[in-house]
Amino acid sequence: MTTLLTRSLDRLLGRAHGVPPHPAPGEVTLRARAVAVDRGAGRRILTDVDLEVVAGQILALVGPNGAGKSTLLAALAGELEPASGAIELDGRPLREWTPVDMARRRAVLPQTHQVGFPFTARDVVAMGRSPWARTPAAEHDERAIAAALAATDVEHLAARPFPALSGGERARVALARVLAQQTPTLLLDEPTAALDLGHQEQVLRLARDRAAAGAAVVVVLHDLGVAAAYADRVAVLHDGGIAAAGTPREVLRTELLTRVYQHPVEVFDHPVTGAQLVLPVRR
Repeated sequence: MTTLLTRSLDRLLGRAHGVPPHPAPGEVTLRARAVAVDRGAGRRILTDVDLEVVAGQILALVGPNGAGKSTLLAALAGELEPASGAIELDGRPLREWTPVDMARRRAVLPQTHQVGFPFTARDVVAMGRSPWARTPAAEHDERAIAAALAATDVEHLAARPFPALSGGERARVALARVLAQQTPTLLLDEPTAALDLGHQEQVLRLARDRAAAGAAVVVVLHDLGVAAAYADRVAVLHDGGIAAAGTPREVLRTELLTRVYQHPVEVFDHPVTGAQLVLPVRR
């Protein structure tokens, strides 16, 4: 009887927190309206940003250093309070969601991957399942953890202490945590920064697979060629705002990129595959 009562209470708690349905293709899961963000002593980083994050698509945030890419991602994640404007998650202002509500709707991969205690890699990945405790989704914890470890090629690291891993290994384990969380929206801040070429491609393929399965994915990237290859939409940040937003072919143009990056840039199609290529001009 006690077990039945506990399960009933758990299901009620899960419904009370609003376990989210899967978004329909094309549905906006995150929206920024006229958002301005300050950092430090009132230093304005972003001004009047409008942006939509759409289910079934990868949105790449690109731009030079200091353009505000990570700041915008942190604001979308609810980790930074906008100075003005509003950010909505699943149609409601972020401030109306509890931390558990948000953790069931969006997962965040930060730039740095630090853990204060010697948890194993598997422990870290399992942390991604914590938002689903006391809900019916908890029944899938083991399957989700195993799938995330396999997808990121870190199964062989599962028993090793997280702090003892290399930077690239920590990055992949941290991504596995995000994948195990199984949220409709993923926010990834430079997920390829510490990775070798093969694992960079693996990570972007995983992002593409999640989008193809219906998730909304936002990824901060420095490599414009990668953005052209994998993103459905690109937002170019410059001087505290969005200089352009649209499909890669609409946005990744020679004139715009040369101006934004203050360095000559070439954009052309691969002579064999026709893929869009973006390269700096090297003298």
